[in-house]
Amino acid sequence: MPNTGYLSTHVLDTARGVPANGIEIQLFRVSGNSHRKIATARTNADGRTDTPILPAEKFETGQYELIFFTGDYLRKNGLVSGETLFLDQIPLRFGVDDGSAHYHVPLLLSPYGYSTYRGS
Repeated sequence: MPNTGYLSTHVLDTARGVPANGIEIQLFRVSGNSHRKIATARTNADGRTDTPILPAEKFETGQYELIFFTGDYLRKNGLVSGETLFLDQIPLRFGVDDGSAHYHVPLLLSPYGYSTYRGS
């Protein structure tokens, strides 16, 4: 049976109470110590990617890592300053064990903290 699941994500700026527009996101397939980049996307005005970051035809079980490149966004919106940021890049590693499910992995972002969860 082919996989029908997919992976989506979005970023919410909890400091300003708005979707985070323009954040680059990279998706890696992880196997042991090996990382293979399989997708790159950027958040839109709704804080989401325009399409699933991993659509059904490429979706499979295993380990993944999303890296959210938040530094430029935080600087551009006046939330941080300086050369060295506390949260410049945020990696989230997670596992997918059901190839028919929708996995939604959002990032709730502030300048000095973040949270995530498996959404719907």
